Amino acid sequence: MDVSLATRRLTLRQPVMADAERIALFLNNFAVAGNLSRVPYPYHLADARAWLRSWRPDRPAGETGFVIELAGEGFIGQVGYHLDVGGETVIGYWLAQPFWNRGIMSEAVAAVIAWYFGVTDAPKIRSGVVHFNRASLAIQRKMGFVETGAGNLLCLARGEEVRHIDTELQRSVWAERQVA
Repeated sequence: MDVSLATRRLTLRQPVMADAERIALFLNNFAVAGNLSRVPYPYHLADARAWLRSWRPDRPAGETGFVIELAGEGFIGQVGYHLDVGGETVIGYWLAQPFWNRGIMSEAVAAVIAWYFGVTDAPKIRSGVVHFNRASLAIQRKMGFVETGAGNLLCLARGEEVRHIDTELQRSVWAERQVA
């Protein structure tokens, strides 16, 4: 879906080829890439361009992604959806290290979850984190995600399997939290 969202501090929009340099700059950081399963390290401009060439703005909601722009800074990360092997919607996200610990990702994730539940009738969203990524798990708990299991997942940046905590957010839990 070709959609843009706005929050108090952020613009969430579809990625474009002009984002390639900032994507490469920020993902070529092991502190970021080492927390993600599908991102290699080192991460090069060619990797960013290849990913952007594969992007289609006409994807359904469960496969839509957003660039995170901070006013005065521009591109600082991404948040979006993909389908897992079972066809369930999974949310994933990353933020450039200079912008950690400012509540930016919580703001972006909340906006994208509200959008997704607003345009679909999906009963839930799945996600997860590598076990040592406490900040990401804290964001998910803040949104209402609960742990549903754990397993091992290949982390390309680390070149090995790491323990992964699976999480899930029920639409009903999200709705209750929005009323409170």
